[in-house]
Amino acid sequence: MTTSIDRRIVLFDLFGVIARDQRPGALGEMAARCHTPTDAFTTAYWDCRPPYDAGQQSASEYWTAVLRRLSLAVDAGTIEELRLADIDSWSRVDDRMVAYAQSLRDVAEVALLSNIPSDHADAFLAAQPWLRRLDHVAFSGKIKAAKPAPAAFHHVVVALRAAPTDFLFVDDREENVRAAQAIGMNGHVFTGRDELAAVIDTWLPTRRPDDPTTRVEMAHPSPPDSRTSRPDPPDRQPRQRLRGPGRSGTP
Repeated sequence: MTTSIDRRIVLFDLFGVIARDQRPGALGEMAARCHTPTDAFTTAYWDCRPPYDAGQQSASEYWTAVLRRLSLAVDAGTIEELRLADIDSWSRVDDRMVAYAQSLRDVAEVALLSNIPSDHADAFLAAQPWLRRLDHVAFSGKIKAAKPAPAAFHHVVVALRAAPTDFLFVDDREENVRAAQAIGMNGHVFTGRDELAAVIDTWLPTRRPDDPTTRVEMAHPSPPDSRTSRPDPPDRQPRQRLRGPGRSGTP
């Protein structure tokens, strides 16, 4: 499939790419608040998560499900404490990647597609106003579809009135990249900023000397990336890495 000459859209995942993964120790702290073992709490936390991420449950419904899974009492005060602690645990960003994503708007359109509950999305937007300067931001809890479901990717395609081949989707999870490729997007499994910059340099058209309006290649002189990736939640398989966009395939 041929990519449109007129459009180049870099579609970023959020957590594990531009934002940091969940703060280490956060689940243990929430488990301690509930006086329950961390392993049991972590399992319930992730097992109950998909409907919440996809906008099919409110925060109260999600935390009620988690507490009931653990055979714990359900009360509004505990739910609110857990909700706020959860939001805080996902609030960190990688400043280098934030700056890099914003710099790409000089040479491409930049959008974001993230699996994040609706109330988390509200808090993240309030704390990170730069997100509103991107060409499109799609949060699963708002669009009622979570990666790797095709509907999540189709939402962004329709919202930007683009073709799937106009996109380079960047995510740190192989299953999400394969899902994007399955609908016709280019894909790259993120391992670090410098490797990504090299991929994007290759993917963007090179400026012709006689055409100053053509999109240009990006330079990336910054030092090697030191991002540490999060351990997979217990319900997820270890991911393999794909190298570069456009590989055939099936968060």
